Amino acid sequence: MAVVTNLGSCLKISYVIFAFCSAFFLGALKGLIVGPIAGLTLIAGNVGVILGLFPAHVTWTVYAVAKTNRFDIPLKLAILVALPALFGIWLGLSVAVSVLVGVGYGFFTPWISAFEAFRQDTESNKFFHCLVDGTWGTIKGSCTVVTDFADLCYHSYPLYLKELRESPASDELQTLRLIHVPGCIIVGLIGLVIDIPLFTAIAVVKSPYLLFKGWYRLAQDAINREGPFLEIACIPVAGLTILLWPIIVIGFVLTTIFSSIFVGLYGAIVVFQERSFRRGVSYVIAVVGEFDEYTNDWLYLREGTIFPKPRYRMTKGSFSSEGSVVVHPSAVSRVNSSGSVEPPAKLVPSLVRSVSVRGAIQEVRMVQIWEHMMGWFEMEGKELLDQGVITPADLYESLKGRHGNEPSVISVGLPSYALLHTLVRSIKAGAHGVLLLDGSEVTHLNRPQDKFLDWFFNPIMVLKDQIRVIKLGESEVRYLEKVVLFGNHEQRMEAWDNGGTPPQENLRSAQIQGISRRMMGMVRSISKLPTYRRRFRQVVKALITYWLEKQGLNRTGSMSSGDFIEEV
Repeated sequence: MAVVTNLGSCLKISYVIFAFCSAFFLGALKGLIVGPIAGLTLIAGNVGVILGLFPAHVTWTVYAVAKTNRFDIPLKLAILVALPALFGIWLGLSVAVSVLVGVGYGFFTPWISAFEAFRQDTESNKFFHCLVDGTWGTIKGSCTVVTDFADLCYHSYPLYLKELRESPASDELQTLRLIHVPGCIIVGLIGLVIDIPLFTAIAVVKSPYLLFKGWYRLAQDAINREGPFLEIACIPVAGLTILLWPIIVIGFVLTTIFSSIFVGLYGAIVVFQERSFRRGVSYVIAVVGEFDEYTNDWLYLREGTIFPKPRYRMTKGSFSSEGSVVVHPSAVSRVNSSGSVEPPAKLVPSLVRSVSVRGAIQEVRMVQIWEHMMGWFEMEGKELLDQGVITPADLYESLKGRHGNEPSVISVGLPSYALLHTLVRSIKAGAHGVLLLDGSEVTHLNRPQDKFLDWFFNPIMVLKDQIRVIKLGESEVRYLEKVVLFGNHEQRMEAWDNGGTPPQENLRSAQIQGISRRMMGMVRSISKLPTYRRRFRQVVKALITYWLEKQGLNRTGSMSSGDFIEEV
């Protein structure tokens, strides 16, 4: 019996080794075949967007800087003088990053997809997905990356410039005193001379610790069947992680060296913000100590740092009621003596024990947030179409909009309207977080740990609490629906009789207007994300298709709804 058991164990081990080697070489072969196609598509697309829009970017930027009321004349002249160098850096870095991303994405995505196929149920599915996954999907993914990058350059960037150009006169005027110009230049140079060598030295000295501690943690998980080794289906992926860990460490060192350039140059901005040469030099010194202390924490080395950390901010930043956020308890401990919060975990790979795949599924994933968000928009849009509140003309104009000129009823009003209904529904259900379409709840405990989501989730939770505290009546909620959907379109607000009336009290009216402004401001910020724009256009097209099918236009045989949409 013992012989049979040992034989079975040996066969299982042999199978795992054979499967790993097969996936390793098959993934590498797929990377060599698919990688050049996907990589060249991504590189050619991104570089084409960069070079094709470069004249427009220069024109838009110069015009925005010249027209804005946020800067005084000396500061405008300084920015215009620095623009050639900034655009030169943009061209060089963007092209270089596009090449690196194209090569990495094109080669490693098919390779990793071969290992992820082991998560399938049956052996035939594993073999099939090991062959197919990461081939055509990688090529389509490279096209998606180019599309999102084009949206960022052609739509999101003009929106930022438009906000800068149309800044109200009430905003604080940013001034430049000529006496600080030499100090900014000197501190910027000092930052390059000090921070680049020290950051590089810290990264190089600690890279062996990162390499061996990473291998030790992965080996420990393999022995104890924890983390990525908890499930047999994930063992090949974890084995690939062990092989690729040196590449991750090298990437950490290179990223640190590259980031230190901008960290050092930021000292010039500190001089401008604090109006102090001494505080700029203090920043250059303190940021080295912050980075050293931060890497010590992540690598479980001794606490603190041997480098000094002088205070370089005059006052700590505060948050207004409109932009307040809830600080996570773990972030409180990372406020250091220099009066600033330590930078996020971007440079150091995490060595914290990873959860199992089955445990990770219990958390809400970022893709679920996107899918449910777009589901809200489509569901609310169909209801508004059925009621005649929004028209097909609004949808067509939204698809035709350029440079952020889409009609606000669709691009801002519809998402704000859906967000309002989601928050009100969550409040009525007594949820601690935000309810999704399927009834699941997103809270601070199970939300995706995504930096982009942090910027929006906390303000949304604050807005939900504000709506709950003021206890809006049914008529007030209906009126708020009008305000967030139509904004300044007074005629359309009056034409829609949904039972909502303006409150008689000035305080109540101001509260509703404040909530609507904050809600629409959040939507405008989210709409600048390229992924959001691509997905939202799909929702608008789905609404047009829904309207055409409802009118029976797709049954005429002369033109399908899909062809009709493509002509828009």
